[in-house]
Amino acid sequence: MAQSNYAPLIVAGIAILLILIWFIATFNVMVRLRNQCRESWSGIDTELKRRYDLIPNLVECVKGYAAHERETLERVVEARSRAVASTGSPASQAKDENVFVGALKSLFAVAEGYPNLKASQNFLALQEELANTEDRIQAARRFYNANVRDLNTRIQVIPSNLVAALFGFHPEEFFEIDSAAERAAPKAAI
Repeated sequence: MAQSNYAPLIVAGIAILLILIWFIATFNVMVRLRNQCRESWSGIDTELKRRYDLIPNLVECVKGYAAHERETLERVVEARSRAVASTGSPASQAKDENVFVGALKSLFAVAEGYPNLKASQNFLALQEELANTEDRIQAARRFYNANVRDLNTRIQVIPSNLVAALFGFHPEEFFEIDSAAERAAPKAAI
């Protein structure tokens, strides 16, 4: 008869153990997703830096052919500086990136008016490298946003939202471009 008195305690102990295992597993999944978001954000940072490093060469190349387009060149340099210095949230960085992409588009519009510039091998090589970099940035954005989606979903669904609230997990921001026109990579003038 003594064994039957322990049965409810054993069942309760197993239930508590299963809840504890679920709790630990859910916490670990959220930590892993948060770390994946941080890692994928660093991938975006790397690609943006690569683009920022290309721009001074592109500006110098255009400067040689279009010296009187000083205002456009200055706008590109200023927008690049602002984007490089931007270290806030993904939303604030996206805002600075939008301005920068707009300035790049105006630079390529200026290049359209200079046939010798468009034929320059240096300019063409820089355009090609910038186009490749833009593709890499888009891939990094998609990867980051997918990780953010997974983390945010885990934080918001029941019952894992209980673990998220208990340990202070917060949704991450997506890295989004404001308008459909700015979503396209700058077109190279060929």
